[in-house]
Amino acid sequence: MSSANDRIRVDHHDWHSPQYVDAWITRDFTRDEERRRRLRQMLAAAPWQADTDIKVLDVGGGYGVVTEEVLRAFPRAVVTLQDYSQPMLDRARERLAANAERVKYAVGDLRDPAWTDAVDGPFDLTVSAIAIHNLRDLGEIAACYRAIAGVLKPSGIFLDYDLFGLIGGVDAQIETIKAAGFAAVDCLWQEGRIAIIRAARPATG
Repeated sequence: MSSANDRIRVDHHDWHSPQYVDAWITRDFTRDEERRRRLRQMLAAAPWQADTDIKVLDVGGGYGVVTEEVLRAFPRAVVTLQDYSQPMLDRARERLAANAERVKYAVGDLRDPAWTDAVDGPFDLTVSAIAIHNLRDLGEIAACYRAIAGVLKPSGIFLDYDLFGLIGGVDAQIETIKAAGFAAVDCLWQEGRIAIIRAARPATG
């Protein structure tokens, strides 16, 4: 069980309300240009040629912006978009309709250890952006990293663009990711409380 010091105040979000989700997406569009620039920077750290067949998991993928950028970077990728919010997944399905044959959807709560049962791994690449910090509980975040390691293939890659400054800082999260089962973890870029981290699974086991 996490201590009181491990918990950080959570702003209220009603992710199960279609009306709330629509309003949130409308506001989020104001950050779209900057967000996409960072997502493309993050995906450039993936070690595959653009025409490689890869299987990708988008953790907390929301309404599909990250998956959209993955599909642009890797036109032959197949992506599973996971999220806690069914309304978000519904918006993602609409947004990505032109790529329906390359995108699967999985609803699940990252706080529930069974969330990985719905995503049909293993994966070559797992990506996440501005999502995992929302767990706020450091123990639950560590468990999420372990779950991600568990659905990656040997030598699989985890790319995470997040507000690490809200969850103890980049250095602390790098150590937590290493402890989750990753052999190499590096910060690729940082600006204030936000950063991009790249982690690799060991080649075997």
